[in-house]
Amino acid sequence: MPAFTSVEEYIAAQSEDARARLRELQAIVRSVVPDATETISYGMPTYKFGAGAVYFGTARRHCALYGSALHRFADELRDFDTAKGTLRFPLDRPIPEELVRKLVAATVAEREAARKR
Repeated sequence: MPAFTSVEEYIAAQSEDARARLRELQAIVRSVVPDATETISYGMPTYKFGAGAVYFGTARRHCALYGSALHRFADELRDFDTAKGTLRFPLDRPIPEELVRKLVAATVAEREAARKR
């Protein structure tokens, strides 16, 4: 796997289908945490904010959001492929914007609350 130096470089190196989904994820995350630092960590796009980070990446048939508060939305995530802290989206369908927006916002709120304890 190549060592990417920026999120734009990571996205540009992906397939056309993956690029579309990654740009959707990028726009959603940026809209929820506009002050987050955009970087590459663990080889994937990372958005660091005061008390934590969210990540996204791609594979052959899906892209995924990592490090989000999935446990808070179990009912809404029933129809999605999930694993601990991971939500996968098929490349042939648009990203569910409102769901991802809620996940990222909940993640930020949880991490900020934990930091204040």
